[in-house]
Amino acid sequence: MAALAGHGVTGKTIRIADHDVRPGVETDMGDGDAWPGIRETILAADILVLSTPIWLGHASSVAQRVLERLDAEISETDDEGRMLTYGKVAAVCVVGNEDGAHKVSADLFQGLNDCGFSLAPNAVTYWVGEAMQGTDYQDLEKTPEATAGTTRTLAANTAHLARQLKAATYPPSS
Repeated sequence: MAALAGHGVTGKTIRIADHDVRPGVETDMGDGDAWPGIRETILAADILVLSTPIWLGHASSVAQRVLERLDAEISETDDEGRMLTYGKVAAVCVVGNEDGAHKVSADLFQGLNDCGFSLAPNAVTYWVGEAMQGTDYQDLEKTPEATAGTTRTLAANTAHLARQLKAATYPPSS
């Protein structure tokens, strides 16, 4: 968020694990499902940043649940046949103590793109510590320059693409 703020982007962080987001592929899975409110926030935003740890070489089950819930957007369209997520930009952040950041980002990129989000060049930033060690990203005294630089690039490209799509949306799908 700090890197995006440098490009005039404001927003909020929603930690999905803190909410009762039910499994499923509908926009609302019933009484008590927190997704409809979260979905409203996503649809009001120009940028979605999906962040996840690497667990057993994969994105977390919580990140997968977000993709599953976003799957409902495939059948939600505007009057011109475009998904409601068209014109929105997504980016990915990955952390963990094992290899697999490229695989995790590729999986998330494909799901986000299938659900209508656009991806800027270099729309991922990640940090992976030494495999099977106890150091976590949040415990680092300073963000490694390689990660900080990648994060700056992600922010610049993502904000730029979001501005471009806001100014000139995608053509009708029908």
